[in-house]
Amino acid sequence: MTDRILLRAGHVLSMDPSVGDLPRGDVLIEDGRIAAVQPEISADAEVLDMSGRIVIPGFVDTHRHTWEASIRGVAPDATLDDYFVDILDTFAPLYTPEDVYAANLAGALECLNAGITTLVDWSHINNTPEHPDAAIQALAETGIRAQYAYGSANTSLADYWFESKIAIPGDDVRRIRAKYFSSDDGLLTMALATRGPGFCVNDVVTSEWALARELDIPITVHVAMGRLAGRFGMVKQLNDLGLLGPDTTYIHCCYLHEDEWQMVADSGGTVSIAPQVETQMGHGWPPVMAAIEHGLRPSLSIDVVTTVPGDMFTQIRAAFGAERARLNADCWQANMPVPESMLTARQMLEIATSNGAHVAGLEHRTGSLTPGKRADVVALDATALNIAPVHDAASAVTLCADVSNVETVIVDGVIRKRDGRLTADVARARQLVEESRDRLLAAKEAKAKEAKPTA
Repeated sequence: MTDRILLRAGHVLSMDPSVGDLPRGDVLIEDGRIAAVQPEISADAEVLDMSGRIVIPGFVDTHRHTWEASIRGVAPDATLDDYFVDILDTFAPLYTPEDVYAANLAGALECLNAGITTLVDWSHINNTPEHPDAAIQALAETGIRAQYAYGSANTSLADYWFESKIAIPGDDVRRIRAKYFSSDDGLLTMALATRGPGFCVNDVVTSEWALARELDIPITVHVAMGRLAGRFGMVKQLNDLGLLGPDTTYIHCCYLHEDEWQMVADSGGTVSIAPQVETQMGHGWPPVMAAIEHGLRPSLSIDVVTTVPGDMFTQIRAAFGAERARLNADCWQANMPVPESMLTARQMLEIATSNGAHVAGLEHRTGSLTPGKRADVVALDATALNIAPVHDAASAVTLCADVSNVETVIVDGVIRKRDGRLTADVARARQLVEESRDRLLAAKEAKAKEAKPTA
């Protein structure tokens, strides 16, 4: 029996030029697939009234350390340098598989609640072989579309981030690939989260790139963030090692040299930008326009909820405001008019949806409301006072809406949020992540007491 859902009479922003925008339109979902997007559709289906709602593709977060949900807000004033010490050298070594499960469960549900239907989980917390199993189990239980990016352990800052000689364990990566990701067609797919040159010796870098390509999974790596990584010339080093390719996503890119931008573009690489973190923690200006000017399609990501909010609305506005502020200041200083290429509110919605799907390697499945793609759909309540009255639906989403307006979330044709409430057991997720918080804080305190010299 065919399972049908009909979203009726919403303001549809399809993000597909061939479909366009429908000020009053219907979206028909059949067996998890978008079957039609038209002004009016008649079908035997469960009907969801979208009157007064803006219907968009789900947001795509192309880089989040989801395991950090248990320590949300613990480093509100942190710089990037602080983060390495306060998080990776303090909390990360204390994480058990149970902590990873709790954080990924709560963190993925947080995404769904905020209209993020696709997540790249940059999971550099694999301290034991049980850690990745716990992370993947939690992602699967939430029903989110996710790319699980297997990362290194983090039991010692010195061992894993200062010219590290420790490679990600190939045998365990192969185990995870075979056990959970034997097909690339599922709701969950796999990537490799690498540390890259500067953080690792060349032998480790080349072995990790070779591992990813042996297993035919994409690669995701932080580059050119902050003063230290900006001086590494990481993309140039990767180019010198012969490792650049279209299977690699470069995160942050705030201090890429001009020739490195060209290397990324020429190799077919993709870019993920985390604007709130970058402006707040000292990574550098979010390089959205730089990416666009080099022919790339930048995406947005949250990065760390230890320090910034976990929703896409924040990232959209951080990128939009930062880029326009930077360009306005440059033009004022040069006594020149601002260029017509200034970012627009409409562009930001494209960057947060279809560009994100492109960067995650999933544009054939999601990122736009295109017949034939999987049904990852979000409806926003545009009757709320922070949105109404709507003059321009795209700007209403990017500059007015917030998480409170996310009323309906559908992933792969399954309703994950209805009437403003998640369908999952939120109370259980909150309890588990609070218990994880308490366990981690107690372990941190015990570790500090052990390290304190006795008189």
